[in-house]
Amino acid sequence: MNPAPRSVTYWDYIRVEDLLALQGGVERDETELVNDEVLFITVHQVFELWFKLVLRELRTARDLFHSERVAEQELSGAVRSLQRVCSVLRVANQHWEVMETLTTREFLAFRDKLFPASGFQSAQLRQIEILFGLDMNERIPLGLEGGYLEALRASDGAPSPALARVKRQLDDQPTFKTSLEEWLHRTPIDGSMPHTPGDERNVRQFLENYLAAHAREIDATAAHAATIARTPEDGERIRARYDGEKAAVRAFFSPAEADGGFRRARIRAAMLFIETYRELPLLAWPREVLDAVVELEQFFVIFRQRHARMVERVIGKRTGTGGSAGVDYLDTTALKYRIFRDLWAIRTLQIRRAAAPKLAHAEFYDFRNS
Repeated sequence: MNPAPRSVTYWDYIRVEDLLALQGGVERDETELVNDEVLFITVHQVFELWFKLVLRELRTARDLFHSERVAEQELSGAVRSLQRVCSVLRVANQHWEVMETLTTREFLAFRDKLFPASGFQSAQLRQIEILFGLDMNERIPLGLEGGYLEALRASDGAPSPALARVKRQLDDQPTFKTSLEEWLHRTPIDGSMPHTPGDERNVRQFLENYLAAHAREIDATAAHAATIARTPEDGERIRARYDGEKAAVRAFFSPAEADGGFRRARIRAAMLFIETYRELPLLAWPREVLDAVVELEQFFVIFRQRHARMVERVIGKRTGTGGSAGVDYLDTTALKYRIFRDLWAIRTLQIRRAAAPKLAHAEFYDFRNS
């Protein structure tokens, strides 16, 4: 006989009593706190719960792209994970509005309790950066001695759960960016795949055709722009600017060996191919993947920007409780912590659909019976 199913209540399943007992702050007793401090604690706890979900979905998407072969129909799962992260971050960004209900004097009444704690010590946010693919060489110093890992130690310098969590994330390779770029590297470009004989020649021919079409578009735009020049010098400056744009595009698809050489060129070409011929049936899900990645990174940037504006609105440009440069540090991370720069750059390089060169093997991307 099977045992009777266990009766579960909402409050047991969600562990409501445990959750509501966690807003006591340093005193571990919220009856000793004013409403402003309980608000501050609660919003940051909500952030950490959202971060937990973001990490789970990013790992799911990372693991899918890390597979040796990703079937087209499986890409819908990755898109769903990425879109869920976007939804989470969209909602999380709105929480800064709640924080902005604090006035400067209200926050200063309990701010000293936080020293030397800092939002920089959010291990899960550091994990998201690492998992997403932030290059450690691009990490901005916090402003204290030692690297960012040192800031995750306990106040007495001892190892902490936060430090252990981030170290585990560093060992959890590859990153989402690495996995996604491995998938992009395998993308058929006009029917040619990395294992196809003559693939490099095929890819470079595709790029040459595209660069020629791009140059024609730029030349036409430059000729139109030159009509607004009021002096010969203005005309020269306009032409030089558009010539520089053409040269920059060609250089983008000709990275040096130190920057990845042909492998990097092929990844960039795959991004361009998917975006340029996104109407082809078998590119339907790949284009959704790239759109979701761009949107996701945009929400991360907005999250950092909203954080900076909230801090500046509430306490101005004071030094951070953890010893950082405060708002200036937050603004710098929003500006420089960009992971998918190549994918954003593709937006600059695209041309009109009607101007795109014809493909030699467009039928390769039609739906077909297996």
